Amino acid sequence: MTERTTPLLSLDLQARLRPVRLLCLDVDGVLTDGNLSWSDAGGWSQRFSVRDGFGIKLLQERGIEVAILSGGDLRAGRERAASLAIRHAYFGVADKVARYHELAGVLGISPAETAYVGDELVDVPMIRLVAFGATVPDAVDEVRDAALYITRRPGGDGAVREVCDLIRTHSDFGRGAP
Repeated sequence: MTERTTPLLSLDLQARLRPVRLLCLDVDGVLTDGNLSWSDAGGWSQRFSVRDGFGIKLLQERGIEVAILSGGDLRAGRERAASLAIRHAYFGVADKVARYHELAGVLGISPAETAYVGDELVDVPMIRLVAFGATVPDAVDEVRDAALYITRRPGGDGAVREVCDLIRTHSDFGRGAP
């Protein structure tokens, strides 16, 4: 028998995912493994998961918005956001909660309709604010304590896909698509 790719969730977490219309993501440690590589050409590089990207595309096809709220600002993150047609990608963000409220106001979305995945102390306020706050397995203790859900997969290697699949499975928004 094969292992389930989508974890079973408590009824409370399923209920929190039902109204989700927006997934906000950190980049470093969530969409990537948190490591940086220096190239001989003189720039930083990061590794992203194709599966995470496909999960994002599946949400977008359902009409679920995906946004990036990143404190970092590397070209690789900007290029990845552009390649996935993420319309709301914000880099160098000092106050993620303030930037989220601006975006939510534009989209007409409330925290009760939002999921967030972050892995560092600066992400804790967002994790606590939204309906479904998640983190990755190697996040620091304070972040793990604040999160309602800890992914089985690590950042940069399927964690985002895991959360996308949970949203696709449990969100009532855009139910007509795959």
